[in-house]
Amino acid sequence: MVALRDGSKAQGELEDDSDLITADPTETTHLLATGVEENDNIVTAGGVKGTNGGWDGLADFEGLPWWRRPSVFWLLAPYSVFTLAFGSVIVPKLNLILGLVCQHYFASQSHLHPDLRVNPINIGADNPQCRNPEVQKRVATFMLVMNFCTGLLSAYAAPRLGHLSDRYGRRRLLALASCGGLLGEIITILAAKFPETVDYRWLILGSIFDGMTGSFTAGNILTQSYASDCTPPSRRAVAIGYIHACLFTGLAVGQLLGGEIVRLTGSLVSIFYVCLAAHSFFIVFVAFVIPDSLSKKKQLAAREKHRKEEGERRARRTSWFSSVQERNPFSSLSVLWPRGRGTSARLRLNLVALATCDMIIMGTAMAAGQVIILYAEYVFGWQTPETSRFVAAASFFRVIVLMGIFPLINYFFRIRPAAKRRRESGITPVDKNSGADHLDIWILRIALLSDILGYIGYTFARAPVPFVASALMTAFGGLGSATSQSVVTKHIPHDKVGRVLGAIGMLQALVRVIGPVAFNGLYAATVGSYPQAIFVALAGLFSFALLCSFIITPFVHWHEDHEEEEEREPLNGTAPQAVGPAGTGFPCDEDEIRY
Repeated sequence: MVALRDGSKAQGELEDDSDLITADPTETTHLLATGVEENDNIVTAGGVKGTNGGWDGLADFEGLPWWRRPSVFWLLAPYSVFTLAFGSVIVPKLNLILGLVCQHYFASQSHLHPDLRVNPINIGADNPQCRNPEVQKRVATFMLVMNFCTGLLSAYAAPRLGHLSDRYGRRRLLALASCGGLLGEIITILAAKFPETVDYRWLILGSIFDGMTGSFTAGNILTQSYASDCTPPSRRAVAIGYIHACLFTGLAVGQLLGGEIVRLTGSLVSIFYVCLAAHSFFIVFVAFVIPDSLSKKKQLAAREKHRKEEGERRARRTSWFSSVQERNPFSSLSVLWPRGRGTSARLRLNLVALATCDMIIMGTAMAAGQVIILYAEYVFGWQTPETSRFVAAASFFRVIVLMGIFPLINYFFRIRPAAKRRRESGITPVDKNSGADHLDIWILRIALLSDILGYIGYTFARAPVPFVASALMTAFGGLGSATSQSVVTKHIPHDKVGRVLGAIGMLQALVRVIGPVAFNGLYAATVGSYPQAIFVALAGLFSFALLCSFIITPFVHWHEDHEEEEEREPLNGTAPQAVGPAGTGFPCDEDEIRY
């Protein structure tokens, strides 16, 4: 079926209202090639433009006051607070664990060796005695266990929360994703305030709570799902870019803010109270203030569809083995290789290639950052002030790219050309999910290339200035993560956004577990002989991601309503045709017709 989104009268003008053809439209109403315009369930003739300008994603919210209409801007402030809380406790929590483990170690040694004299250990202060190799080993092992618990559980929880959000809305599950962090901070405060009563190993329980609710991974993918729901495909990459800008702002400012709060208050525990308040604000604001991006109508439709799919799956079960397969913890990844009606081999290859690119981009950002800082301090002799300025500069430049340069690229290379075509042809293009366009693919490739050049620059930099310049080059790689995740949502139906992004979140969580072990292990093995080996490996990883980007085929997407549209073809076998500005009968552009 072909449908015009026409802002004028095609193939002849209607002279008066008597020529206006109106009907009670249904899903089977044909759109004739006589100036008919379709806007969701409204069929008119005469070129009256729909309120959503060719995109019906927010049609259910039309007529509501602004505070009940979803928008990505609802999320920017609370998500910034969420990431600030996450970033502000990274270093203080490490120092707290170091102090608690050190205190516990020397307390146990005092029982074994009564003659041992150790200076009192002040939590959060400089304790030279804690530089003991055995203490460092125990801290590293304990941190590994905490990260493993959080990463593994969030890898299981995040895709399930994403799938649930398709049926029950985003905002309450987004609030739930922060509840685990809230419980974790309460346990952290108790362990810091009452170390004799609450053993430091209770912090593992906090990591379990955090992982069970999806942790930072679930918060990230649910936020992107919300942005995808309320943003047209042509502007979706920019909206997700805003989310990523908030992420990097929060991580950068959070680390500086955490250090300043500890310095001003003289107490390491104070930052955890601030983090607790930030989590509480985020939960309350998201759960009770912002409007959900999925209307009740869409939620109920998704639940009904899920019930039918579950019934079909139960009918196909022939043995206990098939039931076990469905409960496989990695079964969430199957959505990245969809089969059945409306799918294709190119769609599957696109989704896998995009998921691989995103896993490499986000995984290295989370896992390799610590190694880069260790390398800079080792090679250039940087201390905490220099390291903090380096991290802040790189993060803020990435924010400038995402919030300043990226919207300009989208405006000049996508929005303006589309507006020009619309003016020249009189046809309003259908702003719908149609897969990656050429601009998306080239932005992704350029972003990956900038990462490769940046890591090559790290490899050859022997002075701070070229090293910082290389970091600024990798900042353009932030375009890659925003683009890859927005393009994924343009490949799939709206009722599968949470599920697919949840599967990608699962990959990110697994990399969060495996990445630090691999990168830290490589750095530890090569720091004595060739410390730049880590950058060579990272450049190789991004080169592989760049190769994956050449697999992506433009304008491929999941045609979920493919069969229904075929059934609605006219009986005579002909279809209406989009007419160009000169009446040539040819479509004005690929995105001006709907198949």
